[in-house]
Amino acid sequence: MKDFQFYNPVKVVFGRKSFEKLGGLIPTGHTVVLIYGGGSVRRTGVLDRVQSALGDHPVVEFGGILPNPAYEKLMECVALVRSTPSPFLLAVGGGSVIDGTKFIAAAAPYGPGDPWEILSVRGKIREALPLGSVLTIPATGSEMNNGAVITRRQTREKLVFQNDQVFPRFAVMDPTVTFTLPADQTANGIVDAWVHVLEQYLTYDVETPLQDRQAQAVLSTLLETGPRVLAAPEDYDARASVMWSATAALNRVLSCGVVTDWATHLIGHEISALTDLAHGRTLACVLGPLLRHQVASKEGKLAGYGAAVFGHGFEDPREAALAAIDATEAFFHSLGVSTRLGDYLSDQTLLDEIPQRFTARRTTLGERGDITPDDVAGILADAW
Repeated sequence: MKDFQFYNPVKVVFGRKSFEKLGGLIPTGHTVVLIYGGGSVRRTGVLDRVQSALGDHPVVEFGGILPNPAYEKLMECVALVRSTPSPFLLAVGGGSVIDGTKFIAAAAPYGPGDPWEILSVRGKIREALPLGSVLTIPATGSEMNNGAVITRRQTREKLVFQNDQVFPRFAVMDPTVTFTLPADQTANGIVDAWVHVLEQYLTYDVETPLQDRQAQAVLSTLLETGPRVLAAPEDYDARASVMWSATAALNRVLSCGVVTDWATHLIGHEISALTDLAHGRTLACVLGPLLRHQVASKEGKLAGYGAAVFGHGFEDPREAALAAIDATEAFFHSLGVSTRLGDYLSDQTLLDEIPQRFTARRTTLGERGDITPDDVAGILADAW
């Protein structure tokens, strides 16, 4: 097992009565900047519930943060926050809203310089405003981690930053708010959580049996409950399991002491930056071709994954590894998620720039750094 440090200060308030605790989670004396996405939180009554739960806290609103949160839109909120006395940021939404709120929290006090430096050159975050979250879409785990992914439309970049100062102070998680999620959003979230686990699990063995079994437990739970929530959207227990599984997939517990990958995500981010395709769908398309490309180096872990999660009993390790990849894609298909980019995009040449971007950044991918830009081109061709 590798040496590691683990830190997670997020207070989780989970369950049907979690909204009732919201007002008491925010210290007095703050103005709550209520940050949300499109109209669904208002249409479903979530925003009204949040505002009611905030009680006497003064509130200002900022809406319109869409999937693949845009730096340009977030900077509008930064301007609002900078003019707000003693702001406390409250993200109400899914991963895009929470990621965007983390950036706002770091960008508002950032300077001198352009806050985009936080992502583009890993500009130093000296302080961040306090923030909390009310989760409405289980997927990214952003409610309980210190990372965010932000898109800059002008340059068509989608980049990541991490900093302990942007951990949310709390995460309010009521599974009932997910009852009205469209099926495609539910499915995309399950795929996202699944791939988060695999990025931390399907690498190479460093003698971490506990972490391997924790990863297998999250995957087995998603395999069991994912189809249930699609078949019965108001199945509370299934919704609760999916919500907590997505959080557990990326609250940093699974990465303790292990080797991680993240190549599927990095390629997926580039696809989203160029095409605005939903994040979960980019992952579903890239994962299988990437795993087949890397099957020789991941064979042992893939075979164990297939046995533990899908119940496979193949004797030949290579056959077992390939069967595990096939079973993964079959699971995504069962959720209604295609694993072919050509089913979502009409112009394959849009992807030609992606290997060039990795070349320009001198980026190699994978847990061993052995996936080259030329390899990425082949993976994208196979994903089409």
